[in-house]
Amino acid sequence: MKITFLGHACFSIQIGDTTLLIDPFITGNPLAEQIDIQQLKADYILITHAHKDHILDVEAIAKNTGAILISNAEIIKYFGKLGLEGHPMNIGGSWEFDFGKVSYTNAVHSSSFPDGTYGGNPGGFIVEGEHKNIYIAGDTALTYDMKLIPLKAKLDVAILPIGDNFTMNVDDAIIASDFIECDKIIGCHFDTFGYIEIDQKQAIKKFYDKNKDLMLLAIGETVAL
Repeated sequence: MKITFLGHACFSIQIGDTTLLIDPFITGNPLAEQIDIQQLKADYILITHAHKDHILDVEAIAKNTGAILISNAEIIKYFGKLGLEGHPMNIGGSWEFDFGKVSYTNAVHSSSFPDGTYGGNPGGFIVEGEHKNIYIAGDTALTYDMKLIPLKAKLDVAILPIGDNFTMNVDDAIIASDFIECDKIIGCHFDTFGYIEIDQKQAIKKFYDKNKDLMLLAIGETVAL
């Protein structure tokens, strides 16, 4: 499994010959100008919720690649009206795809499209594939429901938001890592705009002081599990 950071909360995850794209928000992110969405590969696009900073490039990339969308029923219905193919899920559900198992988890946040359309319940994903398990929390507060995650899968890594204001902050993410029983964390949803700017060195040190590893990847950087 290879994980590439594409800015904000967007990641490309390679599982065998399959490429998953998470929450594509690239063309609207001034920090990700080096990423050309026309060059991105995607077999599936996983969408945690409907906010603009998570769905901006879904339509363009899906139409360019033929990717199948995976999200809640409301988001799949919304994009279905635009001619995109999708697999609807809801919180607590799981499905076996050709690349592995996906479970849709709870997130405490809000969800609406830029035009005001209801975006269903926000969520996250557990992806089990290629003998590696990853939890993608989506935009969320710290929630006691996270204690359920290790009952479903032993995680190799987790992607957690750390930017505060709209989501968890660094201190809450440390607690979340305890809840999910995973000490290897990839941070997201930080530094894209003013409300979520963080002190990266301090964040990394806070995790280190708890014997945990916080990875703050550069845009375009890849890690392999």
